[in-house]
Amino acid sequence: MLLHTASWPEVEAYLEGSKGIIIPIGSTEQHGPNGLVGTDAICPEIIAHEAGEAGGLLIGPTFNVGVAQHHLGFPGSMTLRPSTMIAAICDWIDSLHRHGFERIYFLNGHGGNIATIQAAFAESYAGWSLDADPCPYRLKLANWWELPGVMEVCRSIFPVADGSHATASEISVTYYAYPAAVKTVTLNPKIAPEGGFADAADYRARFADGRIGSDPSGATAEKGAKIVASARDALVREAQAFFKR
Repeated sequence: MLLHTASWPEVEAYLEGSKGIIIPIGSTEQHGPNGLVGTDAICPEIIAHEAGEAGGLLIGPTFNVGVAQHHLGFPGSMTLRPSTMIAAICDWIDSLHRHGFERIYFLNGHGGNIATIQAAFAESYAGWSLDADPCPYRLKLANWWELPGVMEVCRSIFPVADGSHATASEISVTYYAYPAAVKTVTLNPKIAPEGGFADAADYRARFADGRIGSDPSGATAEKGAKIVASARDALVREAQAFFKR
């Protein structure tokens, strides 16, 4: 069930049987010449939506702009300051707690969000600790590509040059979600360079087309379907176990 397409009585009825909700969380940033700007939000969203349908789980709205300042050298990229994102996540948590949710599972699609989400969790728990009250809810962060078995599927499909940004795997997932948005381009070089970066200008100078270590020319919707199926099934198992604790 999707929170956005449910009525409040339906949410109230859901809470009688489960106190858990999944929040897809990602980013709006460039993903190379053939990757969708919304990739890091689309991936956790499609996986969560399919898991919700398969496992009877409630799926919240997608938190779709994250910490992506280093991508601002590419048009379309958007970012939040870490402090802004922490405040927003805490408000989401407080709102859900207000209604009785006790297990909030954030399914993440952007590596650059990890530290900030963890800081938001610490901020959320800190209020209870400082007040000497037991916190009535638990928070969980999981990256979709690290769900059990998913990376093995990705590596079996793309054994070479999946890369670390604008990967063939994540672009395949977005093509599965939005087949009408498939892009056909010539990549030069075919496999992007590896390396680190500092700010947005440094990123653009080092990685001219936005990719890092990847060759997503072989990304297809059919390959994305296999990856999503693996992630969906793993998420159902993980979320159901978390919700029961």
